[in-house]
Amino acid sequence: MSHTTANDSDVNPAIAVWDAQLGLPDFAHIADEDFEFAFENALPAHLSEIEEIANNPEDATFENTIVALEKAGELLNRASGIFWNIAGANTNDTLQALERKLSPELSRHYSAITMNGPLFARINALYLARESLDLSAEAARVLELTWKSFVRSGAQLKETDQARLAIINERLATLGTTFSQNVLADESDYALVLGTSDELAGLPESLISSMSAAAAERGHEGKHAVTLSRSIIEPFLTFSGRRDLRETAFKAWIARGESAGKRDNRPLVAEMVKLRAEKAALLGYESFAHFKLDNTMAKTPENVRSLLETVWGKACKRATEETAALSELISAEGHNHDVAPWDWRHYSEKARAARYDFNEAEIKPYLQLEKMIDAAFHTAENLFGITFRKHEGVLTYHPDVRVFEVLDGNGKRIAIFLGDYFARASKRSGAWMSSFQDQHKLMPGGESQTPIVVNVMNFAKAPKGEPVLVTMDDARTLFHEFGHALHGMLSDVTYPSISGTSVSRDFVELPSQLFEHWLTVPEVLQRFAVHHQTGDAIPEALLEKMRAAEKFNKGFANVEFTSSALVDMAFHSLGPEKATDIDPLAFQTDVLAKLEMPAAIVMRHATLHFSHVFAGDGYSAGYYSYMWSGVLDADAFGAFKEAGEPFDATTADRLKKFIYSSGGSMDPEDAYIGFRGKLPSPDALLEKEGLA
Repeated sequence: MSHTTANDSDVNPAIAVWDAQLGLPDFAHIADEDFEFAFENALPAHLSEIEEIANNPEDATFENTIVALEKAGELLNRASGIFWNIAGANTNDTLQALERKLSPELSRHYSAITMNGPLFARINALYLARESLDLSAEAARVLELTWKSFVRSGAQLKETDQARLAIINERLATLGTTFSQNVLADESDYALVLGTSDELAGLPESLISSMSAAAAERGHEGKHAVTLSRSIIEPFLTFSGRRDLRETAFKAWIARGESAGKRDNRPLVAEMVKLRAEKAALLGYESFAHFKLDNTMAKTPENVRSLLETVWGKACKRATEETAALSELISAEGHNHDVAPWDWRHYSEKARAARYDFNEAEIKPYLQLEKMIDAAFHTAENLFGITFRKHEGVLTYHPDVRVFEVLDGNGKRIAIFLGDYFARASKRSGAWMSSFQDQHKLMPGGESQTPIVVNVMNFAKAPKGEPVLVTMDDARTLFHEFGHALHGMLSDVTYPSISGTSVSRDFVELPSQLFEHWLTVPEVLQRFAVHHQTGDAIPEALLEKMRAAEKFNKGFANVEFTSSALVDMAFHSLGPEKATDIDPLAFQTDVLAKLEMPAAIVMRHATLHFSHVFAGDGYSAGYYSYMWSGVLDADAFGAFKEAGEPFDATTADRLKKFIYSSGGSMDPEDAYIGFRGKLPSPDALLEKEGLA
């Protein structure tokens, strides 16, 4: 039964009650039009619950205030869990229109909650009396985080400032959604269609097959398409012998968000930077970066810049050496052009092949997507004692999505995992982990809610009947996102607000980046990296060449990343006066010029398609966190090296307890020390990156 108009008396029960197989939503009976009515009911229902908590005549207690808040909004959580996941992974015009409508509405909704005076008075009373409440460590942490969240959302501001902050938040929500949809439109619309064999010069067969499938999907049967999916554009830039085509594709790739007219992200970024600076000032902070970093491990912009600049200097020096080597290759081929950004991947691959007798095309036949998924499962099974049971025929939001039941050592279900691996025009680019519902223990009878976690990728499909072959970078991405998924699936906390990945921004990347290390553990590669035609394991000699080349091109990689993080920090370190009426591209150019950005390298994410930072504020003033977590993960894997065994049971038990299962139940520094016994220095990262 589907309800699609506001005149209906009930929300579609398939949204409200998840009773399909494995406790999933009944996707088959949910229409796109159902979501609007669901939210129209869920938002006032949630506010009604909030009012009941705020106006409770009884004195505030942890149970009647904090726990009640944690339990409130069940229908909203369910509608949001389905809608936002589908909107990111399989969108259409109807869903995008509702996204644009909902973004400001949800901002208003949560502003009304965090600025509810009677509600905050109850929270504040509990916080001031926290030492006498005899709370468990986890409960005390939830109380502290709840209080801080309300304060950081304006609960202590005077009424006029609260009103202005609510307007700013609402506008920022609208701008972030528009930014994201503009980037998706630019990505979806672009295809460089190739029709002759000369245009395919240098490309490996696996890439040609993927480009054929991409062209057919876009109605160009018998031709080949370069799309802006990383699994196609990056290998095309690496292997294509046609410099003119590399330039054309590269310029389209870096120009996302620059389209004239309605899709131009320049005015959106300018307004976001201005509003974020004003928001920070209202809340008493020097800049938005100071505001965002106040509750992270890094604490201050100065600490972030110190780490970034340490790496920047070393990375630029290495990149200069790498540029010289590429220039020599270009000259040796009889060309007289400088190294351009669309040349870098092409010639660095040739340089790597020459120096190490190793290239990506040599290893790719051994990296089958199916086997890499199995490798990730195998690693989790060996570390954490869990198993994955695939279920066929389970309907989800798209036929490509795979469904797995996750079982503990006793065969008990602890999570549901969805894998959505293939690129399509209806999916935003990149790779991510999300959840339909999170683990917590506030269910009736103290039962634990089963987390439903999804990994979304954008790998290029192979033609029917052929295996999907991925690059080593693709395989790392798969392991990275599965590390995030494990963080959600292994969560073992009581309260929803601290479940799974609900940790500080510069700690959340630790479980994902750490998990990447197991991809290159010999036991894993030798078992799962098998040739797609012969079934032979990857030769040890090839692995040795790969290991020897691991730190190759690290100047490029670190310049690409660190420039993006420094530009992010520069935008968000502006005070309100300097953040007014900026030209985003001119500002980006100025920052890069002061950094003396190498001419042959561009930012990994240029400002106008920097979705981490401007499609919402999740990673705003926070892109550095990948590097911060890199310091942690390099040191953390050292614990297994010191144990002499990559699957050492004692070390893995500590890892699960303090990192993967604890959610936000403890301060990140305490969690890391609980696992490792000490905090790390950047030395392990510099060594890992070959920059020491």
